[in-house]
Amino acid sequence: MIFFKERRRRKARERPFPEEWDRLLVSSFDAYRRLPPTDREELKGHIRVLLNEKDFEGCTGLELEDRHRVLIAAQAAVLLLRREHDYYPGLRSILVYPAAYRAMARSIGPGGVVTEGVQTRAGESWHQPGAGGPVVLSWRDVEAGAARADDGRNVVYHEFAHQLDGQAGGVDGAPPLRSSTTAQAWKRVFTRDYAALHHALRSGMATFMNPYAATSPAEFFAVLTELFFERPVELRERHSEIYALLSEFYRQDPAGWDWSA
Repeated sequence: MIFFKERRRRKARERPFPEEWDRLLVSSFDAYRRLPPTDREELKGHIRVLLNEKDFEGCTGLELEDRHRVLIAAQAAVLLLRREHDYYPGLRSILVYPAAYRAMARSIGPGGVVTEGVQTRAGESWHQPGAGGPVVLSWRDVEAGAARADDGRNVVYHEFAHQLDGQAGGVDGAPPLRSSTTAQAWKRVFTRDYAALHHALRSGMATFMNPYAATSPAEFFAVLTELFFERPVELRERHSEIYALLSEFYRQDPAGWDWSA
């Protein structure tokens, strides 16, 4: 089975990349223009595989076209570059709304009090081992995230980081890591900086990170993934150990991309 899956993927990666898709990425995906040429070529192959293996579904009347699928797949593929991976194995479906949507939310507050209510969302990621939980996205936010590679906000990076996180067995801010030494460093650095963020927010201090990162360790990792790919130079300057760990995990150095364009 693994042999046939890899052969199918290899054939998909080797198929010619449509010129209209390349023009779409050049015009609509800012990070694509900044990637090194070899990474752009790898990205094209990953896009092909993701389009073959994942189901894309429009919601509330949105009729999906190639531009929707390609732009989402391209951003999801950035997180796979240069890494050993299995193309988000826990993911089967990507649901796309025209804009931000409303969904029921459940949270546990002080004293274990559970509250429920309707919340407006730009995206969400469900990871259910063996069940293929979906990623849900707002197309308006997908486009906005693709258009600016330097504002620190990208809903696709964020939600697909949750998918990577879940591959370790739980969505807790600790994705599968290469060694026990890396895992120990990850726990030490992320725990320390997560606590520092909470302290800064309680003190009313301005923070480099989006305060949403303080929601949970899982959201901390997802927000940091956005910053790693979108504001890498600043992240490296302010949180050098986190940047180094993310660079090891993602096998990339976005601070070295062409940010002069």
